[in-house]
Amino acid sequence: MERVDRCVVLVDAGYLLGAAASLLAGEPSRSRITVDHAALIQGLRERAEADTEQPLLRIYWFDGAPDRVPQPEHRRLRVMPRVTVRLGALTRSDGRWAQKGVDAAMHAELTELARNRACSDVVLVTGDGDLLPGLMSAKEHGVAVHLWAVQAADGDYNQSEDLVAEADERRVLDRAWITRAVRAKDLSGLCPPPPAPRPEIAAILSAPLPEAALAEAARNGSSAPAAPDTTEHGTPVPAPANEGAKPVPTPKDLATLRAPGQPLTPAQPSHAPAGSSALRWSSDKGWIDRAGPLGEPAETASLPTLAQLTSAEQRWADREEDITTVGGDPFEVGQVFARRWMERLPETVHLQKLATMYPRIPHRIDGELLRYAARFGLLAHKDDQIDEHDRYAIRAGFWREIDVRAAAEHVGGTPAPVPGAPGDPGGRVRVEDA
Repeated sequence: MERVDRCVVLVDAGYLLGAAASLLAGEPSRSRITVDHAALIQGLRERAEADTEQPLLRIYWFDGAPDRVPQPEHRRLRVMPRVTVRLGALTRSDGRWAQKGVDAAMHAELTELARNRACSDVVLVTGDGDLLPGLMSAKEHGVAVHLWAVQAADGDYNQSEDLVAEADERRVLDRAWITRAVRAKDLSGLCPPPPAPRPEIAAILSAPLPEAALAEAARNGSSAPAAPDTTEHGTPVPAPANEGAKPVPTPKDLATLRAPGQPLTPAQPSHAPAGSSALRWSSDKGWIDRAGPLGEPAETASLPTLAQLTSAEQRWADREEDITTVGGDPFEVGQVFARRWMERLPETVHLQKLATMYPRIPHRIDGELLRYAARFGLLAHKDDQIDEHDRYAIRAGFWREIDVRAAAEHVGGTPAPVPGAPGDPGGRVRVEDA
């Protein structure tokens, strides 16, 4: 069989991006960098064709993913020309993520390409010495092996010395080359003074935890804590700032509160103190009373879901956009969902109704939002549950987009800061899964 004169690039994404993060951000965490994958693939192709003086056959991108479920970056990569994505498993051990099966997959691909004489040159972007047997096998089949390294942050090698010694050609991807497609995230501007929350958020933040309230009542000798102060319109008044920070109640804590005169629900203990009926959150689940058919609140029963508003043609276009342009960041996912929902509403009265419900997302829409987020792998490696921080960011992105549109149409007034949005340290209020 005659060998074909062309080159193939095998990329260990864990090595390439981890080393780039170490070089640019000072630590190997890929969450510290932003990657322009289109520019990176183009740079790899141009560099490989220049170094080997052969046309490119294909770039193989080897990476780990939880349960081998493609993440957003993998979806973007695998639809690019001349790119094939191969996924190994990503497992967590002792608080650290580790790839499983990636080295074996690279070894198998390398030896198969060489055995079938599919190329004359192979470019390996890796530092793992486990590839040494595959490298030696490829050389025995007459393939020239080019080993590329990412410039090490400390100026030393970040590759196996045996791998370096066995390669036919060696190159270093320096900082100037890396920064054409990769940059460190700027974290300096992420902690400005927190914006003023809406009244509902202020009420939640100022409400004491049930346990704390009961303890305070016991100290004062009273049987139950007093309900929060309210204005003449019934809006809870936040506690004065000089009282000191109080614990932030979780949705489960809030579920134990009840409005004055409201009967206990199964979720509430017999000693549940009275609270404010204005304390609601992004779900109709739990202590919020449900009315109407199937427990749907009457005020939300008329709100259409995104699925009801979407035609078959739009569904196809949405899927294409999800694959090619939506990055999969939880906040961005919430924004995309909200934008589509608003753009397809037949009348603005639905937007007006939703804007008055902040921060509670109606149950049907909230569930649909989380199911949409699951497409981006946000459920993976978390026991089929979206991480609490991610759920918070998804809903924060949803409300940010709703606020912007509502303000533009003079529906909900000035956009209110959404805790957890970019520019807010966030994390002060947590949300319950719908």
